[in-house]
Amino acid sequence: MADEPLIALDAMGGDNAPGAIVEGAVTAARQLGVRVALVGQTEAVEWELARLAARPDSITLVDAPEVIEMDEHPAQAARQKKQSSIVVGLRMLKQREADAFVSAGNTGAIMAGAIMHLGRVRGIERPSLVGLLPFAGKLTAFLDVGANADARPEYLLQWAQMAAVYMEHVWKVERPSVGLLNIGEEESKGNAVVQEAYELLEASGLDFIGNVEGRDVPLGGADVIVTDGFTGNVVVKTMEGTADLIMSELRAAITSRPWYAVAGFVLTPAFGALRKKFDYREYGAGPLLGVNGL
Repeated sequence: MADEPLIALDAMGGDNAPGAIVEGAVTAARQLGVRVALVGQTEAVEWELARLAARPDSITLVDAPEVIEMDEHPAQAARQKKQSSIVVGLRMLKQREADAFVSAGNTGAIMAGAIMHLGRVRGIERPSLVGLLPFAGKLTAFLDVGANADARPEYLLQWAQMAAVYMEHVWKVERPSVGLLNIGEEESKGNAVVQEAYELLEASGLDFIGNVEGRDVPLGGADVIVTDGFTGNVVVKTMEGTADLIMSELRAAITSRPWYAVAGFVLTPAFGALRKKFDYREYGAGPLLGVNGL
């Protein structure tokens, strides 16, 4: 068991913490054969384990009495709350007491804390958070999705390079295609940042296919699509809301007529599979690329 990877998991991060986090840790420990270190307020975590009547031997507890809330200033909280679950988990990763750190907490604090404690990969000016989009029968790496509200042209190039390596080595995509999110396909479209990024990407040696528009994102227009974190976050949240709206309208339509309900019953397995495919909660995690640690 000691040879299995150890995942440090932020027990206090996310809207449904610590309950959902602890339950997920128990499931992961049992089904995936990994060791999990639950990092958080020990008393609260112990209570959740007792509620589940579960305490696999592969789960350990690491006390972190402080919590960084979602509305706190990211960098300030990461500096001041040294005993928070995010900072303690990142320190474990830095000291090689864990093989990876997972958190659903304050994204900005994770970003700031990772830079402070892990440091950036050489040649990378700003790390980037990747969203994996499950559309058109494949996964698309879409970045940045909120870690960097602003971007420089060189950031977009570096993010594309990192994401291409990630898709090639983790998802086994041979020579991933790269697209630049823009308001039009023409090279001359977009603001100054995007236009300069286009030139950098074109000369990068990547399989750069040019600009992609918003409608191309859910159609799998490229294996990697880059944009600034402000735009990326808005795009992802819009797609989440659209998926919820479509499923809601389908339910309303099916229940509006008796014969529709019969057809809906027959198609229940198909609707279930569709709902699962487009449920963003099924794809909620993504790597922070550009720091010295996972």
